[in-house]
Amino acid sequence: MASSAGLSLCGQALVVRGGSRFLATTTASSDDDSLFTYDCSTAGKKPQENTGEDGQLLEKGSDTILASTFSKSGSYFALTDDSKRLILFRTKPWQCLSVRTVVRRCTALTFTASEEKVLVADKSGDVYSFSVLEPHECGKLELGHLSMLLDVAVSPDDRYVLTADRDEKIRVSWAVAPHNIEAFCLGHTEFVSRIFVVPDHPELLVSSSGDCTLRLWEYRRGRELHCCHLTRLQEPAGPWSDQRFAASRITYWSRDSCVALLCDCVPVVYIFQLDAPGRQLVHKQQLSFQHRVWDVAFEESRGLWVLQDCREAPLLLYVPEDGRWQAAPENAAVKKVSAHLHRNWAMLEGSAGVNDGFSSLYKATFDNMATYLKKKEERLQQQLQKKRHKSPPPGPNGQAKKVKSGEGSQSGSS
Repeated sequence: MASSAGLSLCGQALVVRGGSRFLATTTASSDDDSLFTYDCSTAGKKPQENTGEDGQLLEKGSDTILASTFSKSGSYFALTDDSKRLILFRTKPWQCLSVRTVVRRCTALTFTASEEKVLVADKSGDVYSFSVLEPHECGKLELGHLSMLLDVAVSPDDRYVLTADRDEKIRVSWAVAPHNIEAFCLGHTEFVSRIFVVPDHPELLVSSSGDCTLRLWEYRRGRELHCCHLTRLQEPAGPWSDQRFAASRITYWSRDSCVALLCDCVPVVYIFQLDAPGRQLVHKQQLSFQHRVWDVAFEESRGLWVLQDCREAPLLLYVPEDGRWQAAPENAAVKKVSAHLHRNWAMLEGSAGVNDGFSSLYKATFDNMATYLKKKEERLQQQLQKKRHKSPPPGPNGQAKKVKSGEGSQSGSS
């Protein structure tokens, strides 16, 4: 799957990625205008490319960043790229600690709550762990699925590893012994695109799927608490009303228990409020945009940051006003970070036409009756053509020649 531009936030640290590059800065309103940039195309330890029988290289990576994340405290940042590398950074100050290879291209990654490991999920269905404290150690296989993994998460106490796959399943495994499965969260009817453990309600899990639903779970018991059908919330109905879509981002704001949901082909951001005692997600608002939204993320001290495909205004900040989320009119932090992006717009230009690839993950449907009727029509046409070739040629007056007596089958008695 290709990757569009991305946004990561932790505290006041902000990272924007696009293509093979990312830039890191701060949202602080002070005069600190420091900027750290990194380009994966200059990273070392590129894995040996496989060669075919004719000697040509296979599966050559593009260095595009596929996934990235901060650790819980923001002290570390990790990313994986299309060249099968895991790159680990220290953020205070920014420094590249290691470049390690992974077995398969990765789809998602997360730090454990203790920040001792990075868990990496890949396209073949496996999860590997990589040490943070020993940044040059090789990865260790932790668990595997029979289908592609799309997301991975850990519980806030590091007791459970949660994985979401293409085959509609969410698995809850023990972290110390991942072969022991605590529960499955079953109910989605398409691939599970994103999962998110709620930090201040660690027993709850939010998930989204290609079936256009957002669901709330008590994941240790595999119990579904609430299901919201996103297609019923669209206001007003737009050209995407009949489309299938899945969430590319779930982000959470603990100050007001808000959940923001960004979907891959819908130009809106859904805002929900988590009603933990009532065990449900309450739809509050939809934010509409004129440009494609690449990513969203909450900053606890400010509000919701929106990264969009607009060079003049690449970043927007939404804040709550009188119970409604509205764009902040003037903000020094937005101006500062937007100026950095404007000067480095080349790294985002390649993301303008990139689709994150969820469309290829839907189940293939087959209409057997339509296939049968088509083949039947083809057979009838073939039979009709054969009959036309066997019929006698017309006579001088345009009529078919009459069969002479004695020719063909005899009529009457002999």
